[in-house]
Amino acid sequence: MADSHEVTRLLRLWAGGDPQARDELIPLVYGELRQLAARYLRDERTDHTLQPTALVHEAYVRLVNQQNPAWQNRAHFFGVAAHLMRQILVDHARRNRAHKRAGHKVSLDEALSFASESDGGLLALDEAMGELEKFDARKCQAIELRYFGGLEIAEIAQTLSISPTTVNRDLRMAEAWLHREMSRVS
Repeated sequence: MADSHEVTRLLRLWAGGDPQARDELIPLVYGELRQLAARYLRDERTDHTLQPTALVHEAYVRLVNQQNPAWQNRAHFFGVAAHLMRQILVDHARRNRAHKRAGHKVSLDEALSFASESDGGLLALDEAMGELEKFDARKCQAIELRYFGGLEIAEIAQTLSISPTTVNRDLRMAEAWLHREMSRVS
């Protein structure tokens, strides 16, 4: 893991308009971004068309194209990266589903793999996360930072400016809420 203080320093310089800081930052965080992408794709079907490297690159393009990023620290950066990766996967799942519903002919093998793929689950999770965000945005952020961003409780607490105890309580409540919402769908 890259030195947290160095990453935060470079993020602040980048937010201040220093493009060289952005260029220095990427080699420091690339490995962690790749691990984050691999974690996202671990539960996807084995023939998923997105690979971790492609997911990292798409997220990177979206990260560097942000106008005046106001990075607070390393945890905030990875939280935003995690959110972007989730959105990329959801967008990919929606395109996949629309393509298959549009009447395109598929082989029997493709049809069987489609029946077992997790795009529907990912879309349902995204919908439930959207509802949770409307209900309680902080709990949604905590879930996103923990499970999609891979941040530790202390990092989430720092990012959200709450205590670690509150983070744990928020996570438990959000997990229960999401579980209930997801069980309604299935």
